[in-house]
Amino acid sequence: MADPPTGPPPASASSEQSRLKGHLGHLTRQEEAAVVEFKKLSASKGFYRPETDTQRASHDDGTLIRYLRARKFVPQDAFTQFKDTELWRKDNNLDALYEKIDIQDYQEARSVYPQWTGRRDKRGIPVYLYEVGKLDSKKMVAYSQATSKSKAKGPSPSRMLRLFALYENLTRFVMPLCSAVPNRPNPESPVDQSNNIVDISRVGLKQFWNLRAHMQDASQLATAHYPETLDRIFIIGAPSFFPTVWGWIKKWFDPITTSKIFILSQEQVKPTLSAFMDVSSIPKKYGGDLDFECGMMPSIDPEIRRCLDLQNPKFEELFLTGPTRWVDNEEGEMIALSVGSIDGKPHKEAVATMHSWAVRTATGSRTFQSQRTQPESSVSQPASLPTSAPESRPQSKDQGLPSTTIGPPLVQQAPAAAVSQPIASNAYQQPPPQVVSTSQAMPLPQVPPPSIQPSSQFTTQPATLPPSESVLPNGSLLKSQPAFLDGQVESQNGKVGAPQTIAMPPPTQLQRMETEYMTPATEPSELRNLQ
Repeated sequence: MADPPTGPPPASASSEQSRLKGHLGHLTRQEEAAVVEFKKLSASKGFYRPETDTQRASHDDGTLIRYLRARKFVPQDAFTQFKDTELWRKDNNLDALYEKIDIQDYQEARSVYPQWTGRRDKRGIPVYLYEVGKLDSKKMVAYSQATSKSKAKGPSPSRMLRLFALYENLTRFVMPLCSAVPNRPNPESPVDQSNNIVDISRVGLKQFWNLRAHMQDASQLATAHYPETLDRIFIIGAPSFFPTVWGWIKKWFDPITTSKIFILSQEQVKPTLSAFMDVSSIPKKYGGDLDFECGMMPSIDPEIRRCLDLQNPKFEELFLTGPTRWVDNEEGEMIALSVGSIDGKPHKEAVATMHSWAVRTATGSRTFQSQRTQPESSVSQPASLPTSAPESRPQSKDQGLPSTTIGPPLVQQAPAAAVSQPIASNAYQQPPPQVVSTSQAMPLPQVPPPSIQPSSQFTTQPATLPPSESVLPNGSLLKSQPAFLDGQVESQNGKVGAPQTIAMPPPTQLQRMETEYMTPATEPSELRNLQ
């Protein structure tokens, strides 16, 4: 029987260089060629629609590359898994499920699976916590026997449908949010993985056995349909009998997942976690400063909170613990939509906005080697899936597939030496008036976020002021409630310190990089209907 993988990962594992191999913006020439071949193959079978001058690609490059990484950049193997996933999504009507899932169902599922702490590690990857000891037999029996209120067609049982929705939240809400935060390392690559702290203290042998199907569901689903979304798992509090049962526990998971598991002794917990994340992002029970346990609302880290305007403080719980996804308005800002259903009635409401200065880097399908600054003229829905055998389906005019290659040939891309380099500095530099080349990355500001005013000086406003209503360019009303900025301090009497004045270029000189990764293509007109 093989011994469990005890001990922390190597010190180099916490560096960006070790993680970025095979990620967008850090591909070898062979991997770039595999991406092009994968796109051609998927498009020829009707599972992928390439980008044109008038519409986005049906799938972002970050997602496609995850399938290639999972299959060692063998295009045919990646296509097989990608095709199976697309058909699975269609059979279970995944998009409609996430839009219509009962919010109570969703929150019940959230209570028995890993929960986002609201924090990120030093590389910008979201950190999840899973306290297995809280999943007693009574709680799990009630969850497994509960009748889902969500109405969704598909071959999967209701318990799996609720699990699907949690993975959709990871890829459609948490990852895009973490990708959009300024000043993170290597912004040329989207955040497309998660870190998990799994606490198995106070878990007995019988409880392990009773949870085997529950844990297998999550592992198998991620491996099959959400590949390469796991960075690593830190197991904490392993009982004395754990080495004995590891031989059959590891069979619950695929080999790729088990290779990412690290079992830490009590003495290794804080040093190991501190190598990957700030002490302020480590829960107190593991030696950090974060007041968080499973069942609590995520505690959003200051960098993320500075980027957000909540429409109303009462929406924060829905925003963080319910099904939420991002859409772009006509100005390119990210708008968080709370979706699902409440008491059987559909629910869709704009609950938060990412500040316009929270620059998101680009991963457009035509420039997967580099960053993208070219604007989109319109947005379209993803390509529809074939209803018959995809291998024999003829190409249609609606697919808009060119007869030879997909998108501009590689020779039109920036030289590999130029595009393989990450952003050299995060210090703000005023952009030149000319159009930025697609092979260049716009430096990100390191100044505290301003509330933009029509002048070259910007004065922040305290969050305790009454929320103000503003009209989006598409006509929708949103209330803004700025968060506290660096330099503002709330005293014990509730007053806020003097606002900070920040010198920045006028808004007309600020350039926002276009992006499509992780955010499904959505018509901006969707926001107009939220009146």
